Amino acid sequence: MKSITVGLGERSYPIIIQQGLLDKIGGELHKNPFAKRYAIVADDHVAALFGERLLDSLCNSGIPAEMITFARGEASKNLDTIAELASTLARLGFDRKDGLLALGGGVTGDITGFLASCYMRSIPFAQIPTTLLAQVDSSVGGKTGVDIPEGKNLVGAFYQPKAVFIDSQILQQLPQSELLNGLAEVIKYGVIYDRDFFRFLEMSRKDILGLDLHILEDVISRCCKIKAAVVEADEKESDLRRILNFGHTIGHAVEAVSGYTLAHGSAVAMGMVAEAKLAVLKGILENREQERLENLIREYGLPVAIPPEYDRARIREYLLTDKKTIGGKVFFVLPASIGKVIITDQIEAGMVAEVL
Repeated sequence: MKSITVGLGERSYPIIIQQGLLDKIGGELHKNPFAKRYAIVADDHVAALFGERLLDSLCNSGIPAEMITFARGEASKNLDTIAELASTLARLGFDRKDGLLALGGGVTGDITGFLASCYMRSIPFAQIPTTLLAQVDSSVGGKTGVDIPEGKNLVGAFYQPKAVFIDSQILQQLPQSELLNGLAEVIKYGVIYDRDFFRFLEMSRKDILGLDLHILEDVISRCCKIKAAVVEADEKESDLRRILNFGHTIGHAVEAVSGYTLAHGSAVAMGMVAEAKLAVLKGILENREQERLENLIREYGLPVAIPPEYDRARIREYLLTDKKTIGGKVFFVLPASIGKVIITDQIEAGMVAEVL
């Protein structure tokens, strides 16, 4: 078992990483309870895959629990789903002494965290991420929220979980597409923070794509340590934490134009390549570093170019509604080298049009 602490004073919490942890969460919650009973929140697909195992783990430890579900997919990440789940909790009699368990990927974690932040004016929750993307990124740091027609994650809250439980073994039961979806975020950490980790990803590609669990646990642990360090330094994204948005400014706009049919990891991969090209145009990144990043993304089977059928004018429109836009200025996270980035709003519209 590996344990990483996100150090936020009284709101500090552990990230626990272990093969087979899903079947042991009941024991963990029995030792360190944060509620008197729990509602497991999952989409209908994940509930069918892993719901019974988690319920059995809680039941075997004498912990009361309910399962509540919503329809799978990004289309459910909206205020209507929050209202429906809140109504279900109210009908079940959940109060401020109860808690939630987010069982699933990034969509489930975002929905459950936001629901926890506002139901009864806040109840505690924990993250049980079941995708690589959620394990290395979205489950850690307390960002919660839902989409509205005007953009992704525009309604939400910073609300930290009580714990994050990561079972790396789950990844072996997921399709290859889900692994690739998370690898974009993994690569991001190497670019923004750790050149040695980027090199490790270059050297370990076959083991990672082959689902070597020892290597994957190392990858997950290193990503979580970086995320924890960044969140500890800047919990609410006023400064340093914004580096985690590398690839996301353009990536989120591409996602929106796709009608959220494009996988998040694919959008981030495209966004990282485009934003690295912006850095080259801006004169802050060498061509060879941009090519190195693009090659790694391609070698992991991720897309490097925005599909030609995606309307470029609409992508630029979505950039202006991004939650990272302030006073009409779009902020970009641009690499200065592998392992180091800068944040700037000094990007000409013509440059954006060129990389798109």
